[in-house]
Amino acid sequence: MMMQKRRWKNVGLMRKMLSCAICTIAMMALLSVHLHGAPPYSKLPDPYRLPHPQIEIRDKILGKEQEQSWTSEITPPSVYKGPLSSHQCSDRNPNCTKLWKPPPNRNYMPCTQPSPNYTSPSESRGYLLAHTNGGLNQMRAGICDMVAIAHIINATLVVPKLDKKSYWQDSSNFSDVFDEDHFINALANDVKVIKKLPNEIGSSMKAVKYFKSWSGMDYYQEEIASMWADYKVIRAAKTDSRLANNNLPPDIQKLRCRACYEALRFAPQIEAMGKLLVDRMRSNGPYISLHLRYEKDMLAFSGCTHDLSPAEANELKTIRDANDNWKVKDIDPMEQRSKGFCPLTPKEAAIFLCALGYPSNTPIYIAAGEIYGGDSHMGVLQSRYPMLMHKENLASSEELEPFTNHLSQLAALDYIVSVESDVFIPTYSGNMARAVEGHRRFLGHRRTISPDRKALVRLFDKIEQGKLKEGKYLSDHVIESHRNRQGSPRKRKGPISGTKGTDRFRSEEAFYVNPLPDCLCQGGSRNLNSSIIIS
Repeated sequence: MMMQKRRWKNVGLMRKMLSCAICTIAMMALLSVHLHGAPPYSKLPDPYRLPHPQIEIRDKILGKEQEQSWTSEITPPSVYKGPLSSHQCSDRNPNCTKLWKPPPNRNYMPCTQPSPNYTSPSESRGYLLAHTNGGLNQMRAGICDMVAIAHIINATLVVPKLDKKSYWQDSSNFSDVFDEDHFINALANDVKVIKKLPNEIGSSMKAVKYFKSWSGMDYYQEEIASMWADYKVIRAAKTDSRLANNNLPPDIQKLRCRACYEALRFAPQIEAMGKLLVDRMRSNGPYISLHLRYEKDMLAFSGCTHDLSPAEANELKTIRDANDNWKVKDIDPMEQRSKGFCPLTPKEAAIFLCALGYPSNTPIYIAAGEIYGGDSHMGVLQSRYPMLMHKENLASSEELEPFTNHLSQLAALDYIVSVESDVFIPTYSGNMARAVEGHRRFLGHRRTISPDRKALVRLFDKIEQGKLKEGKYLSDHVIESHRNRQGSPRKRKGPISGTKGTDRFRSEEAFYVNPLPDCLCQGGSRNLNSSIIIS
């Protein structure tokens, strides 16, 4: 009897020990889930944590009562947990490959080093002043062309003046937007660059010249260089498209790339803020930068009025008529749209993203200024993709204050976030879209999806007319038609057959849209950072 009692006592003790072990394992499992399920931004060091505006956005999207499910809402199986970039995609995950992985770059690498025959600048024959024109990216391209032209005509380049009189009315100087000292030092072996013209140069020694658009070596070596006989200073009145896209010596083309992708670095304060925005976007996983060019100036310039009210259309026409730099005044908006000359509307962008297969919880950065009409035109895109981010909800007003009222500096922030994005989608092929595409090609052919607007308009119209529904058929059609519009390596496109004169040059693909073959070589040695952001 005693033996039986002792045996039952031992069994009871073992049961208690087993229960304790099970409880311990359960507690550890719960603790592990809690730690690994913490929101990505909580793992970031203090300087990179999302500010309070971002938490307010979260609450607005999901509601206070869903705060505990925030992590599962933003990181379901189709979107990757933590700050995962596209190059970390696994081939075993087909959804990752389809949506985020860059196209094969066929081993193309930057090759911008000069040839053995390249000559460093000899004694300068005079000074080249350059007054840039246009927005940030038009000015960027113009500055890089002026570097090459200064080398061709053996001039000392004075740090270019930025456009302060255009539509954007930005008072920024060169050093406010770009790293001036780095620009001068990086080009030391190519062109002598100085910050300002020497005081002893008199006005009688200066000439103002409008360089011919898309000009080649002969024009600059003969017509322009001959001006040194009479003048010490040549001022380029405009800088946009003053150098040919093609048929230039390889060393001149490589110099343009060194100027654009190495020397012309953004100012330190812009670089730092751009890095901060990128880090905050990455805290939610891979992201799309959507260049939503649905802004007042673009709609007024292009004459596009689809989905606008009569009052809005009249306002845009008034702006276009009042701008003397925009020569075309009478524009047929329906014809513009049917030819693919209009930016996608926010609603059309939403349909396009859905058709490509991006889930509704995809983080999207809106690379744009103020969207025309605001919430009245953003409703569909916002409802389908609630994780819409932009500068103002990624950073506090205090962080953005130094850049406020300086549109070129704000555009530079959009440029950085767009170049660094996992996927870049421009809704219009303007100056920023082309510049970012070219930079992404140079950095390894990152995925850049270029919407076929002319073909898409027909589909959008059928949807509006009730002749086509969103679903598998539309998705299959859109994906297939954009299979070769993902930013994979190809040579720069030449002029359209049959075009002549200026129209021939206009029809060419711009040099800075695609630096292949001039600055990218198969199996070449990478001599630049793979990121626009300097650590």
